[in-house]
Amino acid sequence: QPDKPKPFRVAIPQPTIDRILARVREARFPDRLDAEDWRYGANWDYMKDLVAYWSTRYDWRKTEAALNAFPQFTAKVEDFDIHFFHVRGKGPNPMPLLLTHGWPGSVVEFLEAIGPLSDPASYGGSVNDAFDVIVPSLPGFGFSSKPKGKPVGPVSTARLWHKLMTQNLGYRKYGAQGGDWGAFVTIQLAQQFPDDLLGIHLNAGTSRPMPDAEQSEE
Repeated sequence: QPDKPKPFRVAIPQPTIDRILARVREARFPDRLDAEDWRYGANWDYMKDLVAYWSTRYDWRKTEAALNAFPQFTAKVEDFDIHFFHVRGKGPNPMPLLLTHGWPGSVVEFLEAIGPLSDPASYGGSVNDAFDVIVPSLPGFGFSSKPKGKPVGPVSTARLWHKLMTQNLGYRKYGAQGGDWGAFVTIQLAQQFPDDLLGIHLNAGTSRPMPDAEQSEE
């Protein structure tokens, strides 16, 4: 019996945030080397500015509110507790669309896309182009649980995503999109479950050269 998705909200305890910020502020910098470029590694001034941004200007609670603006859930898929957005499309026949992030990214990458995809009419588009948007966190990323005892990669993640879509959420067919590691996962979805994929879109399509002896005319 597939696990029924449970509602989820991001709520990081303030002591956790304070502890992280303290570690950033207290970071010990190496001596500054006489170079304005990156020839000796990360640029000293750049790293100082980055630390200042995270410790004085970045507002985690603002990001947390942006995450919580859309419905989030967790569901048990095999041995993993998978965190995901599930935003129902506002239209007569929304198409299910699975979006997979990459490394070192997160579901935050898709926040600006969820609205236009799920509610295109509010953004000047057609109500007939609405999607049900599903955005999971890769195992070990964000609020999804980590692998235990054995690694997980694109092949196994694609299997988890297919179970999430077809068993936990009950979709018969769906589309998929991804970049970076998300592209590899999306390619695996198409390879493993071609009859269940309506189509895929990649923004990091790569291929390895094949030896001449293994190439067909096609």
